[in-house]
Amino acid sequence: MKAVIQRVTHATVSVNSQIIGEIDRGLLVLLGIGKTDTPDTSNWLINKLLALRIFPDDTGKMNRSVTDIAGGLLIVSQFTLYGVLKKGTRPSFSGAMPPADAESLYCDFMTRLRAATNLPVAEGRFAAMMNVELINDGPVTIILETPVGRASSLSLVGRASSLSPSVGQASRLSSAKIKTIKGGTPVQPTGKMPVQHVDA
Repeated sequence: MKAVIQRVTHATVSVNSQIIGEIDRGLLVLLGIGKTDTPDTSNWLINKLLALRIFPDDTGKMNRSVTDIAGGLLIVSQFTLYGVLKKGTRPSFSGAMPPADAESLYCDFMTRLRAATNLPVAEGRFAAMMNVELINDGPVTIILETPVGRASSLSLVGRASSLSPSVGQASRLSSAKIKTIKGGTPVQPTGKMPVQHVDA
């Protein structure tokens, strides 16, 4: 799975000019599902989302998670995250999971997410033409991808409540492919994380 995670003060998703999902302070997550993704990778990503420390503490450092601030999550399916432009100018989406399978896994992801947290969770509509509006706070944007080839070892055994480990456990981001960008230059996710705004 690939996710573009944006720290927001407000975000909405609309279909046919009708708002179907809305949050105030929290995370807007554009979610792409790849061919090899499974419920295990869903578990891994859910834990990262709930424990990702990109909200400021009392000293202004990124040290709080969406769970810590009792924020909201708005999930918007986004197969175009798997677009590849190695050749030509028209992206190939061959790495994305076929729509029927992706929809099933997306619905399962949302069920798991809601079971793992009491935070407000909103969503877009799978495969619909959507308009996303947001106020990116910072701006802060993180690109996260689940580890390839390790999904089978990422399963969380037991009850759905086990999907919510301590912040100290699940916020270790070194095992993920995380990029923070300033002026187009990738840097390691340590210390303060300068980022660049990504339009929805």
